[in-house]
Amino acid sequence: MGNNQNASEEAGDIKRIPLMLVLISGAFVAILNQTLLGTALPPIMHDLGLSENTVQWLQSVFMLVNGIMIPITAFLIERFSTRGLFLTAMSLFAAGTFICAVAPGFSVLMVGRIAQAAGAGIMMPLMQTVLFLIYPIERRGQAMGMFGLVIAFAPAIGPSLSGWLVDQFPWRSVFYVVLPIAIADIIVAYFILKNVTEQTFPKVDVLSIILSTFGFGGLLYGFSMAGDTGWGSMHVLLSIGIGAVSLFFFIRRQLKMEHPILQFRILKNKVFALSTALGMIVFMSMIGTAVMMPLFMQNMLGFSAFESGLALLPGALLMGFMNPITGRLFDRFGARWLSITGLSMLVITTFLFTILNEDTSFAYIATVNAVRMLSIAMVMMPVTTAGLNQLPVKSIPHGSAMNNTMRQVAGAVGTALLVTVMTTNETPSEGVNGLIHGVNVSFIVAGILSIAGLVLSLYLKSQRPGEVSDYPDNKKSRLSR
Repeated sequence: MGNNQNASEEAGDIKRIPLMLVLISGAFVAILNQTLLGTALPPIMHDLGLSENTVQWLQSVFMLVNGIMIPITAFLIERFSTRGLFLTAMSLFAAGTFICAVAPGFSVLMVGRIAQAAGAGIMMPLMQTVLFLIYPIERRGQAMGMFGLVIAFAPAIGPSLSGWLVDQFPWRSVFYVVLPIAIADIIVAYFILKNVTEQTFPKVDVLSIILSTFGFGGLLYGFSMAGDTGWGSMHVLLSIGIGAVSLFFFIRRQLKMEHPILQFRILKNKVFALSTALGMIVFMSMIGTAVMMPLFMQNMLGFSAFESGLALLPGALLMGFMNPITGRLFDRFGARWLSITGLSMLVITTFLFTILNEDTSFAYIATVNAVRMLSIAMVMMPVTTAGLNQLPVKSIPHGSAMNNTMRQVAGAVGTALLVTVMTTNETPSEGVNGLIHGVNVSFIVAGILSIAGLVLSLYLKSQRPGEVSDYPDNKKSRLSR
């Protein structure tokens, strides 16, 4: 009880800007780390004598461990203090980064990636939860916009920076760039971070953690491997099967528990469920482009890794700069019209990527992608904020964990789906345009998903921030703040 009281007292007089700078820096370095590694995989493969299937595990294991940690984070937030959890997560991430930088071989490099992923998996939901606790409901859109600015800026500079680093220095430089930022964030957080989350000290349910690990981990592993080995692979089918069965029993157990690890009952709130579904569709579209365009530009048009990173740069920067603006618009008008307009633009620009050929210019790719990222900025953060605004304070950690988990699953599914569609529709006998045909078909699938999102957005309510939803206990929760 004393811890809860202290946390609430500190949250009341907290200096928001320094706190958010610390948390956003942690999120930035975690996302930057992930986008830096993609371009560094070929040098790592050659230096350590690895095959393509082996080296891709450095990406897959990160997503896998991330997907396992995120659902458990809601439980960790209720069990440990804000400071303790953030410092532990950042320390894990920094330790993993150091291990990766000095790793003599692949096995040690994998250990470092697992440690990095464990820390990053805790940081993102924790930051989202703290943000919702320290800002009043009418200012959350603006705060989420600033969060979105950083989320977009890291992948904007990541591919280009990584391309330059691995051209000039050994591949280990990508980890040495990240390490000082992580250490600096730990030092600053130690002095200024305060406890704002409420500790309820839930009991550890070991069976739930095991089921969650096999459930989300199995699904993510299966979908991430499908892009490489095909949907009919025994590894993929077995992994997805184990994941689905484990997830079924995990959900069933959570619905019966008084204090579940992940609160699935929040999906009964229609606005939250709808906003989560929209976020998943938009995230699939965003991740799909990030995977497909470099493959198309490098393997089919002959652009360098640095040039393919530059083509995505204007879009990522535009998305980043627009996030604070769309956050302010959300605070004034709500999410409905923003999401309808954004998804309409997303549909149009996605279908503009279905007519690619060997004469497609760098300028065309960069321009269409920029407008596409603008449309995503109009949807992503506003619908996330609209959904989390519907939840009572005590459910926000669970809402944040659910939101991040579903996006992680959507990212894995979307990547595997689009890569599989591309490879199965390629016709190498027809030359470069035969290969590009597979890319065009994959964007047709992405366009159909965007249309589904546009239809769903029509069902969003025009409720403005600050209006009390019909979620059970929501009125009582807000009156007690």
